[in-house]
Amino acid sequence: MTAYVIRRLLLIIPTLWAIITINFFIVHIAPGGPVDQAIAEMQGLGNEAITRFSGSNDAGGQTFQSEKTSAYRGAQGLDPEVIAEIEKRFGFDKPLGSRYLDMLKNYLIFNFGDSLFRGQSVLGLLAERIPVSVSLGLWSTLIIYLVSIPLGIRKAVKNGSRFDAWTSTLIIVGHAIPSFLFAVLMIVLFAGGSFLKIFPLRGLFSVDSANLSLGMKILDYFWHLVLPVTSITIGGFAALTMLTKNSFLAEIHKQYVLTACAKGLTEKAILIKHVFRNAMLIVVAGFPAAFISMFFTGSLLIEVVFSLEGLGLLGYEAVMQRDYPVIFATLYIFTLAGLVLNLVSDLIYTLIDPRIDFETR
Repeated sequence: MTAYVIRRLLLIIPTLWAIITINFFIVHIAPGGPVDQAIAEMQGLGNEAITRFSGSNDAGGQTFQSEKTSAYRGAQGLDPEVIAEIEKRFGFDKPLGSRYLDMLKNYLIFNFGDSLFRGQSVLGLLAERIPVSVSLGLWSTLIIYLVSIPLGIRKAVKNGSRFDAWTSTLIIVGHAIPSFLFAVLMIVLFAGGSFLKIFPLRGLFSVDSANLSLGMKILDYFWHLVLPVTSITIGGFAALTMLTKNSFLAEIHKQYVLTACAKGLTEKAILIKHVFRNAMLIVVAGFPAAFISMFFTGSLLIEVVFSLEGLGLLGYEAVMQRDYPVIFATLYIFTLAGLVLNLVSDLIYTLIDPRIDFETR
């Protein structure tokens, strides 16, 4: 197993390199980069913005006239020195290949540079946003798994019963409601929208949380999480519950279960000692993808609705602003996390079922 783990860790390097490389060139080929964004902002703000970059303007207060045609569509009427200053500010004064090699060297030591538009280091931004995304992703995934797996097992055991029917109806209805619409409903009902004002609406902590005791801070933290986590999880039970149910149904009807019943083993013993190990393999296989999805993309709209400054919102804003350092740093970290979690998933396989040996593959 040690050799297998080492091989998988070594495979992370070329996989990560390929993903970053492909996305780097795709993003840089796409129109509307940070230089275009800055030029558009200057054209909208007028001479004041131009002066901020160039340090001066002509006596008549008119914008500079370009002496040569610029590669940027919005640069008409701007002095070439202003364009050059903008390019230098964003690092676009270097050739594309040079920028690519610089990025690879910096990413090897986790140096992601500074945000182009926020005036802050990318690592600082990520450090600020990670607690929010970890809170949403971790608790949502934990609740979904703690509810869906026992519920799926129970539905498999009671397949075709009234319990199976009404629980299926509930989870399908929950799955049909988009999480952001359910979040809006929660705000209307319980956050002072139109009815009750029980739960807070913004952030993860109250304004005066610094003055609270440790126990009260913990309670305040979970109190703020109730509505956003509920909104995320309400539609997340269906897939995992039905996956668990179908996995257990497939195992329950196999010959080894019938043999165990014939030997006089109890239903509980058969489920725990025999069926659970085999049925849970497919459930475990989907954990890395589910966690990454919940951790990043799944909570984007929830972060917007509840004004939570998380990584999902940061990544979306970075794409809209063409903030390349933030885009690539976010992609790099989540790709690396996904690859590592896939390895962890394989190792969990061997813990659940020792018969699986990746070393011999």
